[in-house]
Amino acid sequence: MNRGAAFALGAVAGYLADAGFADPRRGHPVAAFGTAAGRLERLLWRDRRAAGAAYTALCVGAVAAGAALAQGAVRHSPAGRAALTAAATWTVLGGTSLTREARTIGRSLDAGDLAAARDRLPHLCGRDPSSLDERQIARAVVESVAENTADAVVNALVWGSLAGVPGLLAFRAVNTLDAMVGHRSPRHARFGWASARLDDLAGWPGARLTALLTVCAAPRPATAWQIWRRDGSAHPSPNAGQAEAAFAGALGVRLGGTLRYGERTEHRPVLGEGLRPVGVDDIERACLLSRRVGLLALGVTVAGHVLLRGARRTAGGQRVGGQRVGGQREGGLN
Repeated sequence: MNRGAAFALGAVAGYLADAGFADPRRGHPVAAFGTAAGRLERLLWRDRRAAGAAYTALCVGAVAAGAALAQGAVRHSPAGRAALTAAATWTVLGGTSLTREARTIGRSLDAGDLAAARDRLPHLCGRDPSSLDERQIARAVVESVAENTADAVVNALVWGSLAGVPGLLAFRAVNTLDAMVGHRSPRHARFGWASARLDDLAGWPGARLTALLTVCAAPRPATAWQIWRRDGSAHPSPNAGQAEAAFAGALGVRLGGTLRYGERTEHRPVLGEGLRPVGVDDIERACLLSRRVGLLALGVTVAGHVLLRGARRTAGGQRVGGQRVGGQREGGLN
């Protein structure tokens, strides 16, 4: 079994582990990283961008270096590489936990228990739920499912395809740091700048792949394509709007508008202008769409990794000028 096949086997096994078991209740490696990163932030915090950049480099660099060492330790063992990839993939994926949380809120809304839905919403997003009605909570859930399909599933698989286990784990570290310090609070406006910008950069390819796969998975692909291309760049985030606009078109609903995060209020552009407002039933539809997009992303990224490794092997064998060409010695042309 070559390295491409080992990655493919490991990625599929890790995806199935997430589908079957979701995130572990206790001892999750991402939670452990967050705890360590929080302690380091308290030591290194200064109200300067340079301090935040050093903090980001240390955290992400440590994760990437550790992952590279682990991958190097099993480089001669296909079974070891597959097992390591499976463990890393399970660690970084959050698709099943995402849809479980969304469905929990949806069941509360179906039962008419608005208080329970409000209590649960902070497990999914950072909005202030205290004044949200049923439709506003449903909209928040659908938007979170769309954005986190990109972050918690597609982007992780993209970076795994490009850079193996270090790519998987480093992306999750970047995304976690953005959630911790990348917001515009007084404490993190400067210190979190580097984490936020790095997350924007790392999330660029997966956000657009998410939107494209959403179009492919949509009941009405033409509408999803139209709304994505029209509204995807209207969002203040360079990445979140891509997935949200595509989901809006795929589900035939309006997203965006006024949001509240604690004491901060944001007035965002509407994505899917002209479509109907979000209803409670759209939560389940968004969850099903998210799962279809995740499966498509798994297939695309695994195939891409195998093809990329095959192209590298071919290029490595095609040396000219008396060197090796396809494994054979070619004489010099004098």
